[in-house]
Amino acid sequence: MFRRTLSILALSFAITVFCGPLAGQETPPALAIGSPAPDFCLPGIDGKTHCLKDYASAKVLVVIFTCDHCPMAQLYETRIHRLVDGFKGQSVDFVAIQPNNPKAIQLDELGYTDVSDSFAEMKVRAAYRHFNFPYLYDGETQKVSREYGPVATPHVFVFGPERKLLYDGRVDNNPRPQYVTRQDARIAIDEVLAGKPVEMPVTPAIGCSTKWMYKEAASDEEMSRIEKQPVTVKPALAADLSALRKNNTGKLLLVDFWATWCGPCVRELPLFETMYRMYGHRPFQLVTVSVNYPDEKAGVMRELQNDHATSENLIFGAPQIYDLMAAFNPKWKGAVPYTVLISPSGEVLYEEEAPIDALKLRRLIIANLPDDDYIGHQAYWHQAVYGK
Repeated sequence: MFRRTLSILALSFAITVFCGPLAGQETPPALAIGSPAPDFCLPGIDGKTHCLKDYASAKVLVVIFTCDHCPMAQLYETRIHRLVDGFKGQSVDFVAIQPNNPKAIQLDELGYTDVSDSFAEMKVRAAYRHFNFPYLYDGETQKVSREYGPVATPHVFVFGPERKLLYDGRVDNNPRPQYVTRQDARIAIDEVLAGKPVEMPVTPAIGCSTKWMYKEAASDEEMSRIEKQPVTVKPALAADLSALRKNNTGKLLLVDFWATWCGPCVRELPLFETMYRMYGHRPFQLVTVSVNYPDEKAGVMRELQNDHATSENLIFGAPQIYDLMAAFNPKWKGAVPYTVLISPSGEVLYEEEAPIDALKLRRLIIANLPDDDYIGHQAYWHQAVYGK
Protein backbone atom coordinates (compact mmCIF):
# COMPACT_ATOMS: atom_id res chain seq x y z
CA MET A 1 0.00 0.00 0.00
CA PHE A 2 1.35 3.43 -0.93
CA ARG A 3 2.18 5.94 1.76
CA ARG A 4 -0.79 7.16 3.76
CA THR A 5 0.50 10.67 3.22
CA LEU A 6 -1.69 10.67 0.12
CA SER A 7 -4.83 10.37 2.19
CA ILE A 8 -4.15 13.64 4.01
CA LEU A 9 -5.22 15.58 0.92
CA ALA A 10 -8.32 13.55 0.16
CA LEU A 11 -10.57 16.19 -1.54
CA SER A 12 -13.84 16.13 -3.43
CA PHE A 13 -15.51 17.80 -6.37
CA ALA A 14 -19.15 17.11 -7.26
CA ILE A 15 -21.12 20.11 -8.49
CA THR A 16 -24.76 19.18 -8.15
CA VAL A 17 -28.23 20.41 -7.43
CA PHE A 18 -29.52 18.19 -4.64
CA CYS A 19 -32.13 15.72 -5.88
CA GLY A 20 -32.63 13.58 -2.79
CA PRO A 21 -30.69 10.75 -1.15
CA LEU A 22 -29.90 7.50 -2.88
CA ALA A 23 -31.22 4.27 -1.50
CA GLY A 24 -29.64 3.40 1.82
CA GLN A 25 -28.04 6.81 2.23
CA GLU A 26 -29.17 9.14 4.97
CA THR A 27 -29.25 12.83 4.09
CA PRO A 28 -30.85 15.29 6.52
CA PRO A 29 -33.56 17.65 5.26
CA ALA A 30 -32.96 21.39 5.12
CA LEU A 31 -34.29 23.40 8.06
CA ALA A 32 -37.85 24.58 7.46
CA ILE A 33 -38.81 28.25 7.26
CA GLY A 34 -39.99 29.45 10.67
CA SER A 35 -37.82 26.96 12.59
CA PRO A 36 -35.68 28.19 15.47
CA ALA A 37 -31.95 28.37 14.86
CA PRO A 38 -30.35 25.10 15.99
CA ASP A 39 -27.80 25.67 18.73
CA PHE A 40 -24.10 25.31 18.00
CA CYS A 41 -20.74 25.58 19.72
CA LEU A 42 -17.98 24.99 17.18
CA PRO A 43 -14.24 25.65 16.91
CA GLY A 44 -13.27 28.59 14.75
CA ILE A 45 -10.07 29.14 12.80
CA ASP A 46 -9.37 32.06 15.16
CA GLY A 47 -8.73 29.62 18.02
CA LYS A 48 -12.02 30.43 19.76
CA THR A 49 -15.19 28.42 20.25
CA HIS A 50 -18.19 30.14 18.70
CA CYS A 51 -21.70 29.49 20.02
CA LEU A 52 -25.13 30.60 18.90
CA LYS A 53 -25.57 32.62 22.10
CA ASP A 54 -22.52 34.72 21.24
CA TYR A 55 -24.56 36.40 18.49
CA ALA A 56 -27.71 37.08 20.53
CA SER A 57 -27.38 40.88 20.37
CA ALA A 58 -27.59 41.12 16.56
CA LYS A 59 -30.97 41.74 14.93
CA VAL A 60 -30.11 39.36 12.11
CA LEU A 61 -27.89 36.28 12.12
CA VAL A 62 -26.69 34.88 8.80
CA VAL A 63 -25.30 31.32 8.85
CA ILE A 64 -23.52 30.32 5.64
CA PHE A 65 -22.45 26.75 5.01
CA THR A 66 -19.43 26.79 2.73
CA CYS A 67 -16.12 24.99 2.28
CA ASP A 68 -12.63 25.14 0.77
CA HIS A 69 -12.63 22.56 -2.00
CA CYS A 70 -15.77 23.36 -3.97
CA PRO A 71 -15.17 25.61 -6.99
CA MET A 72 -18.65 27.08 -6.61
CA ALA A 73 -17.85 28.03 -3.02
CA GLN A 74 -14.54 29.49 -4.17
CA LEU A 75 -16.23 31.73 -6.75
CA TYR A 76 -18.57 32.97 -4.01
CA GLU A 77 -15.78 33.80 -1.53
CA THR A 78 -15.44 37.35 -2.85
CA ARG A 79 -19.21 37.88 -2.95
CA ILE A 80 -19.63 36.64 0.63
CA HIS A 81 -16.80 38.94 1.68
CA ARG A 82 -18.65 41.89 0.09
CA LEU A 83 -21.94 40.81 1.64
CA VAL A 84 -20.39 40.90 5.10
CA ASP A 85 -18.78 44.29 4.45
CA GLY A 86 -22.07 45.67 3.15
CA PHE A 87 -23.85 45.14 6.47
CA LYS A 88 -21.22 46.44 8.86
CA GLY A 89 -22.77 48.52 11.62
CA GLN A 90 -26.31 47.32 10.82
CA SER A 91 -26.79 44.73 13.60
CA VAL A 92 -26.15 41.81 11.27
CA ASP A 93 -23.78 39.01 12.30
CA PHE A 94 -22.33 36.44 9.91
CA VAL A 95 -21.02 32.97 10.68
CA ALA A 96 -19.65 30.50 8.13
CA ILE A 97 -19.64 26.79 8.91
CA GLN A 98 -17.64 24.14 7.02
CA PRO A 99 -19.84 21.00 7.10
CA ASN A 100 -17.86 18.48 5.05
CA ASN A 101 -16.17 15.41 6.47
CA PRO A 102 -12.70 15.45 4.81
CA LYS A 103 -12.57 11.65 4.80
CA ALA A 104 -15.64 11.59 2.55
CA ILE A 105 -13.92 13.60 -0.19
CA GLN A 106 -12.27 11.72 -3.03
CA LEU A 107 -8.90 12.74 -4.44
CA ASP A 108 -10.20 13.18 -7.97
CA GLU A 109 -12.82 15.56 -6.58
CA LEU A 110 -10.05 17.99 -5.66
CA GLY A 111 -9.34 19.02 -9.22
CA TYR A 112 -10.31 22.65 -8.68
CA THR A 113 -8.72 23.41 -5.35
CA ASP A 114 -5.45 24.01 -3.54
CA VAL A 115 -6.58 22.60 -0.18
CA SER A 116 -9.20 20.23 1.20
CA ASP A 117 -11.68 20.76 4.02
CA SER A 118 -9.74 19.80 7.14
CA PHE A 119 -9.62 22.28 10.02
CA ALA A 120 -5.95 23.02 9.33
CA GLU A 121 -6.65 23.65 5.65
CA MET A 122 -9.56 25.94 6.50
CA LYS A 123 -7.05 28.19 8.24
CA VAL A 124 -4.85 28.20 5.15
CA ARG A 125 -7.67 29.19 2.80
CA ALA A 126 -9.12 31.82 5.13
CA ALA A 127 -5.73 33.51 5.53
CA TYR A 128 -5.05 33.39 1.80
CA ARG A 129 -8.44 34.84 0.81
CA HIS A 130 -8.70 37.21 3.81
CA PHE A 131 -12.01 35.96 5.19
CA ASN A 132 -13.77 38.69 7.17
CA PHE A 133 -16.17 36.39 9.02
CA PRO A 134 -15.91 33.59 11.62
CA TYR A 135 -15.16 30.28 9.90
CA LEU A 136 -16.18 27.25 11.98
CA TYR A 137 -15.50 23.53 11.60
CA ASP A 138 -18.21 20.88 11.85
CA GLY A 139 -16.62 18.17 9.70
CA GLU A 140 -15.71 15.87 12.58
CA THR A 141 -19.20 15.02 13.87
CA GLN A 142 -21.47 17.02 11.49
CA LYS A 143 -23.95 17.28 14.37
CA VAL A 144 -24.73 20.95 13.74
CA SER A 145 -24.82 20.56 9.97
CA ARG A 146 -27.32 17.72 10.23
CA GLU A 147 -29.68 20.01 12.15
CA TYR A 148 -29.45 22.78 9.55
CA GLY A 149 -29.36 20.44 6.54
CA PRO A 150 -27.27 22.41 4.03
CA VAL A 151 -27.91 21.04 0.55
CA ALA A 152 -24.80 22.41 -1.14
CA THR A 153 -21.95 24.84 -0.65
CA PRO A 154 -22.58 27.70 -0.37
CA HIS A 155 -25.99 27.59 1.36
CA VAL A 156 -27.36 30.60 3.28
CA PHE A 157 -29.70 30.63 6.30
CA VAL A 158 -31.02 34.03 7.51
CA PHE A 159 -32.52 34.27 11.00
CA GLY A 160 -34.51 37.19 12.37
CA PRO A 161 -34.51 38.88 15.81
CA GLU A 162 -36.24 35.90 17.45
CA ARG A 163 -33.81 33.54 15.67
CA LYS A 164 -36.49 32.03 13.49
CA LEU A 165 -35.46 31.02 9.96
CA LEU A 166 -36.73 33.60 7.45
CA TYR A 167 -34.60 32.84 4.38
CA ASP A 168 -33.05 29.61 3.10
CA GLY A 169 -31.07 29.30 -0.13
CA ARG A 170 -28.55 30.91 -2.44
CA VAL A 171 -26.39 34.02 -2.20
CA ASP A 172 -27.66 35.36 -5.52
CA ASN A 173 -29.39 34.09 -8.64
CA ASN A 174 -26.40 33.19 -10.82
CA PRO A 175 -22.97 31.69 -10.11
CA ARG A 176 -21.49 33.80 -12.92
CA PRO A 177 -21.35 37.39 -11.63
CA GLN A 178 -22.12 38.95 -15.01
CA TYR A 179 -25.51 37.23 -15.10
CA VAL A 180 -26.65 38.12 -11.58
CA THR A 181 -29.92 40.07 -11.57
CA ARG A 182 -31.05 39.46 -7.99
CA GLN A 183 -29.01 39.56 -4.79
CA ASP A 184 -31.28 37.11 -2.95
CA ALA A 185 -29.48 36.92 0.40
CA ARG A 186 -28.83 40.68 0.51
CA ILE A 187 -32.47 41.44 -0.28
CA ALA A 188 -33.68 39.00 2.37
CA ILE A 189 -31.43 40.55 5.02
CA ASP A 190 -32.66 44.05 4.10
CA GLU A 191 -36.26 42.88 4.38
CA VAL A 192 -35.66 41.35 7.82
CA LEU A 193 -33.90 44.52 9.03
CA ALA A 194 -36.88 46.57 7.82
CA GLY A 195 -39.34 44.28 9.58
CA LYS A 196 -40.90 43.19 6.30
CA PRO A 197 -41.82 39.65 5.21
CA VAL A 198 -39.18 38.01 3.03
CA GLU A 199 -40.60 38.05 -0.48
CA MET A 200 -38.71 34.91 -1.60
CA PRO A 201 -38.02 32.90 1.58
CA VAL A 202 -36.75 29.76 -0.20
CA THR A 203 -34.46 29.54 -3.22
CA PRO A 204 -32.44 26.61 -4.63
CA ALA A 205 -28.75 26.49 -3.75
CA ILE A 206 -26.48 25.08 -6.44
CA GLY A 207 -23.01 23.93 -5.51
CA CYS A 208 -21.04 20.93 -4.31
CA SER A 209 -23.15 18.49 -2.34
CA THR A 210 -22.43 18.24 1.36
CA LYS A 211 -19.93 15.45 2.06
CA TRP A 212 -21.77 13.51 4.74
CA MET A 213 -19.96 10.74 6.57
CA TYR A 214 -21.67 7.96 4.62
CA LYS A 215 -19.72 9.11 1.56
CA GLU A 216 -16.49 7.80 3.14
CA ALA A 217 -17.25 4.49 1.43
CA ALA A 218 -16.82 6.10 -2.00
CA SER A 219 -13.46 7.51 -0.93
CA ASP A 220 -12.34 4.06 0.22
CA GLU A 221 -13.44 2.59 -3.11
CA GLU A 222 -11.40 5.19 -4.95
CA MET A 223 -8.28 4.21 -3.00
CA SER A 224 -8.94 0.57 -3.77
CA ARG A 225 -9.15 1.34 -7.51
CA ILE A 226 -5.89 3.30 -7.35
CA GLU A 227 -4.08 0.44 -5.65
CA LYS A 228 -5.12 -1.90 -8.46
CA GLN A 229 -3.60 0.29 -11.18
CA PRO A 230 -0.18 -0.78 -12.55
CA VAL A 231 3.06 1.01 -11.72
CA THR A 232 5.54 1.18 -14.60
CA VAL A 233 8.81 2.86 -15.49
CA LYS A 234 10.45 3.12 -18.89
CA PRO A 235 13.86 4.36 -20.09
CA ALA A 236 14.27 7.88 -21.48
CA LEU A 237 17.00 8.95 -23.88
CA ALA A 238 18.07 12.44 -24.94
CA ALA A 239 15.42 12.74 -27.63
CA ASP A 240 12.69 11.76 -25.15
CA LEU A 241 13.82 14.37 -22.63
CA SER A 242 14.12 17.07 -25.25
CA ALA A 243 10.56 16.35 -26.36
CA LEU A 244 9.42 16.34 -22.74
CA ARG A 245 10.72 19.88 -22.27
CA LYS A 246 8.92 21.13 -25.38
CA ASN A 247 5.66 19.75 -24.00
CA ASN A 248 3.66 18.65 -26.98
CA THR A 249 1.05 16.98 -24.76
CA GLY A 250 -1.51 19.75 -25.12
CA LYS A 251 -1.76 19.69 -21.33
CA LEU A 252 -0.27 21.46 -18.36
CA LEU A 253 2.83 19.37 -17.64
CA LEU A 254 4.52 18.84 -14.28
CA VAL A 255 7.96 17.16 -14.42
CA ASP A 256 9.65 15.83 -11.29
CA PHE A 257 13.31 14.82 -11.52
CA TRP A 258 14.30 12.69 -8.55
CA ALA A 259 16.62 9.93 -7.35
CA THR A 260 16.40 7.02 -4.92
CA TRP A 261 19.44 8.31 -3.02
CA CYS A 262 17.86 11.77 -2.56
CA GLY A 263 15.91 11.90 0.71
CA PRO A 264 13.88 15.04 -0.13
CA CYS A 265 13.04 13.53 -3.53
CA VAL A 266 11.64 10.36 -2.00
CA ARG A 267 9.69 12.34 0.59
CA GLU A 268 8.13 14.47 -2.15
CA LEU A 269 6.95 11.61 -4.35
CA PRO A 270 3.64 11.20 -2.44
CA LEU A 271 2.95 14.93 -2.88
CA PHE A 272 3.32 14.66 -6.64
CA GLU A 273 1.19 11.54 -6.85
CA THR A 274 -1.52 13.29 -4.83
CA MET A 275 -1.45 16.19 -7.30
CA TYR A 276 -1.74 13.69 -10.14
CA ARG A 277 -4.84 12.16 -8.55
CA MET A 278 -6.29 15.58 -7.85
CA TYR A 279 -5.81 17.12 -11.28
CA GLY A 280 -5.25 14.13 -13.58
CA HIS A 281 -8.84 14.06 -14.86
CA ARG A 282 -8.29 17.59 -16.17
CA PRO A 283 -5.77 18.65 -18.90
CA PHE A 284 -2.85 17.91 -16.58
CA GLN A 285 0.02 15.44 -16.87
CA LEU A 286 2.66 14.38 -14.34
CA VAL A 287 5.90 12.77 -15.43
CA THR A 288 8.47 11.62 -12.89
CA VAL A 289 12.04 11.14 -14.14
CA SER A 290 14.55 9.21 -12.09
CA VAL A 291 18.15 10.33 -12.64
CA ASN A 292 19.34 6.92 -11.47
CA TYR A 293 21.40 4.81 -13.87
CA PRO A 294 19.59 2.22 -16.00
CA ASP A 295 20.99 -0.67 -13.93
CA GLU A 296 19.36 0.82 -10.81
CA LYS A 297 15.86 0.30 -12.15
CA ALA A 298 14.95 -2.23 -9.45
CA GLY A 299 15.49 0.34 -6.70
CA VAL A 300 13.56 2.95 -8.64
CA MET A 301 10.63 0.57 -9.09
CA ARG A 302 10.65 -0.20 -5.39
CA GLU A 303 10.21 3.48 -4.47
CA LEU A 304 7.54 4.01 -7.11
CA GLN A 305 5.62 1.01 -5.87
CA ASN A 306 5.88 2.25 -2.27
CA ASP A 307 3.89 5.30 -3.35
CA HIS A 308 1.88 3.42 -5.96
CA ALA A 309 3.00 5.96 -8.53
CA THR A 310 0.52 5.44 -11.37
CA SER A 311 1.70 8.54 -13.24
CA GLU A 312 4.04 8.29 -16.23
CA ASN A 313 7.46 7.34 -14.84
CA LEU A 314 10.80 7.51 -16.63
CA ILE A 315 14.38 6.57 -15.75
CA PHE A 316 17.55 7.74 -17.47
CA GLY A 317 18.08 5.23 -20.26
CA ALA A 318 21.85 5.65 -20.67
CA PRO A 319 24.86 6.14 -18.36
CA GLN A 320 25.68 9.55 -19.90
CA ILE A 321 23.56 11.30 -17.30
CA TYR A 322 24.91 14.82 -17.93
CA ASP A 323 24.02 14.58 -21.59
CA LEU A 324 20.52 13.51 -20.65
CA MET A 325 20.16 16.38 -18.20
CA ALA A 326 21.29 18.85 -20.84
CA ALA A 327 18.78 17.44 -23.31
CA PHE A 328 15.99 18.60 -21.02
CA ASN A 329 17.61 21.85 -19.92
CA PRO A 330 21.24 22.86 -20.64
CA LYS A 331 21.05 25.39 -17.78
CA TRP A 332 20.05 22.84 -15.16
CA LYS A 333 22.90 22.74 -12.65
CA GLY A 334 22.16 19.17 -11.66
CA ALA A 335 20.54 19.44 -8.23
CA VAL A 336 17.62 17.18 -7.38
CA PRO A 337 14.82 17.35 -6.63
CA TYR A 338 14.26 19.44 -9.74
CA THR A 339 10.69 20.36 -10.57
CA VAL A 340 9.32 22.17 -13.63
CA LEU A 341 5.74 23.14 -14.46
CA ILE A 342 5.31 23.75 -18.19
CA SER A 343 2.32 25.29 -19.95
CA PRO A 344 0.87 23.72 -23.12
CA SER A 345 2.72 26.42 -25.09
CA GLY A 346 6.07 25.43 -23.53
CA GLU A 347 6.33 28.32 -21.06
CA VAL A 348 7.97 27.51 -17.74
CA LEU A 349 5.53 28.50 -14.99
CA TYR A 350 7.45 27.08 -12.03
CA GLU A 351 11.03 25.83 -11.66
CA GLU A 352 12.79 24.73 -8.51
CA GLU A 353 16.10 22.92 -7.87
CA ALA A 354 15.11 22.22 -4.27
CA PRO A 355 12.16 20.77 -2.37
CA ILE A 356 8.90 22.20 -3.66
CA ASP A 357 6.46 24.56 -2.01
CA ALA A 358 3.51 22.21 -2.54
CA LEU A 359 0.84 24.78 -1.74
CA LYS A 360 2.33 27.34 -4.12
CA LEU A 361 2.62 24.71 -6.83
CA ARG A 362 -0.99 23.55 -6.46
CA ARG A 363 -2.19 27.13 -6.74
CA LEU A 364 -0.15 27.64 -9.88
CA ILE A 365 -1.63 24.49 -11.35
CA ILE A 366 -5.26 25.47 -10.80
CA ALA A 367 -4.55 29.03 -11.95
CA ASN A 368 -3.20 27.73 -15.26
CA LEU A 369 -5.44 24.78 -16.01
CA PRO A 370 -7.86 25.61 -18.84
CA ASP A 371 -11.40 26.09 -17.61
CA ASP A 372 -13.47 25.25 -20.67
CA ASP A 373 -15.53 22.98 -18.41
CA TYR A 374 -15.93 25.61 -15.67
CA ILE A 375 -15.69 29.09 -17.14
CA GLY A 376 -14.42 31.71 -14.73
CA HIS A 377 -12.53 29.43 -12.37
CA GLN A 378 -9.13 29.91 -14.01
CA ALA A 379 -9.56 33.69 -14.03
CA TYR A 380 -10.54 33.65 -10.34
CA TRP A 381 -7.45 31.72 -9.33
CA HIS A 382 -5.20 33.54 -11.79
CA GLN A 383 -6.13 36.78 -10.04
CA ALA A 384 -5.52 35.21 -6.64
CA VAL A 385 -2.09 33.87 -7.63
CA TYR A 386 -0.80 36.63 -9.88
CA GLY A 387 -2.84 39.57 -8.60
CA LYS A 388 -4.16 40.38 -12.07
